[in-house]
Amino acid sequence: MEKLYDSIIIGGGVIGCAVARYLSRYNGSFLVLEKHNDVGDETSSANSAIVHSGYDPKPGTKKAIFNVKGNKMMPQVAEELDVPFIKNGSLTVSFSDEEDETLKELMERAKENGVRAELIEHDELLKMEPNLNPEAHKAILCPDAGVISPFNLCVNFMENAMDNGVELRLNSKVEKVEHDGDIFRVTLESGEAFEAKTVVNAAGLYSDEIAAQLDDINYHVVPRKGEYYVLDHFNENWVKHTLFMCPTKVGKGVLVSPTSSLDYIVGPTNEEASKTDTSTEASVLAELKATAAKLVPQIPYFENIRQFSGVRANSSVGDFVIEESKKNPGMFNLACIMSPGLASSPAIGEYVADLVKDKLHLEVNPNFNPRIRKHIRFTKLDRDEYNKIVKENPKYGKVICRCETVTEGEIVDAIHRNCGARTVKGVKKRLRPGFGKCQGTFCQNDVIKILARELNVSPDEINYSDLNTQIMKYDVKGGN
Repeated sequence: MEKLYDSIIIGGGVIGCAVARYLSRYNGSFLVLEKHNDVGDETSSANSAIVHSGYDPKPGTKKAIFNVKGNKMMPQVAEELDVPFIKNGSLTVSFSDEEDETLKELMERAKENGVRAELIEHDELLKMEPNLNPEAHKAILCPDAGVISPFNLCVNFMENAMDNGVELRLNSKVEKVEHDGDIFRVTLESGEAFEAKTVVNAAGLYSDEIAAQLDDINYHVVPRKGEYYVLDHFNENWVKHTLFMCPTKVGKGVLVSPTSSLDYIVGPTNEEASKTDTSTEASVLAELKATAAKLVPQIPYFENIRQFSGVRANSSVGDFVIEESKKNPGMFNLACIMSPGLASSPAIGEYVADLVKDKLHLEVNPNFNPRIRKHIRFTKLDRDEYNKIVKENPKYGKVICRCETVTEGEIVDAIHRNCGARTVKGVKKRLRPGFGKCQGTFCQNDVIKILARELNVSPDEINYSDLNTQIMKYDVKGGN
């Protein structure tokens, strides 16, 4: 007899992982199905990494409700899950009389949404951000905005869920969802099937396609691609706040911001795209440079260490879709979770987990632990702490990534945790080797060797990311 789960979550992005974490507060059997070789490998890994304050969404919308609540939850979530998070505040800048009027409207929205906001005049604004374009008129300061590591947030949501009993199946692409009026049957592309009392559809860019298998839906995902520059951490005082342009009907526009790792990010663009198009284009990036110069005229692109793009699950109805199916009760569709989805993730996770709990009359898990085991981070240790840790485990004394100062001990620990790293990209996302100026030139081979040793496989079996993306394919010395 097949195991009957209380709930199956389709999708291991930040929303699915957040739902899993909050579901683990209750007694039950829960399974996450993720099609990639790691969690958070699509939109959750390729975004602006901003914890928006919630001043912008139209009052009363799901975006506004979950953004504002998620923002308030994030400091505690980041502390419990040991996720790098900096509440640096945001400045939304105007450059014309017309945009000044937009700021006034946004101040009213902030008030209605219950978000702290202050109008900053020209002179004070340039004192706060000396590298800002001096043609700026004024700005809205939202002190509760922040920057976070989206990789660690997603992974650590899942680690905490697994610590509390949730199951995770990677490389498990869902092909079909069926409902006989009582039980849901979820079948993978491989043919393997699972049954559950409820299903949470958190399939991101493909959430509309999953929902449409059972329901006649009146929405669809509109994929939009955003391209970015990443600058090295060259000067921690270059830009302190997240700098936004005035938003338009098509989005929040280009930003310039520090990241939680003290790099800088410039972007995104806003292009029509397919759901799988994560390419970057020189012409588009050139336009991005021209647009960003309106915010910060002298951006040191000689500090650029990489470009990337991500595809957003924009909504045809202009709002998040978070609802239980009327036609198939027990099917919870979380679709079109566009920006500010990252900031909203803990609030959405908690809300949906409680919907499932109420549906199934689940009891509280008395053994739930909201915290993960703290990471040892080399760069955060003082000399005495460092000496003590290295004496106990010499691997913490061997630096593997010189750009980001990551030790062998940290990599080994990341591999052996629940939701541990199994790939080069998995280690990179969790600890940053390969994110620095050399982009893995010096450390990647060592990371592969450590993964192979700890997973007890050959180095040529280690994937960069998804299955069949091995890096070491040829024995050069042997001539093969």
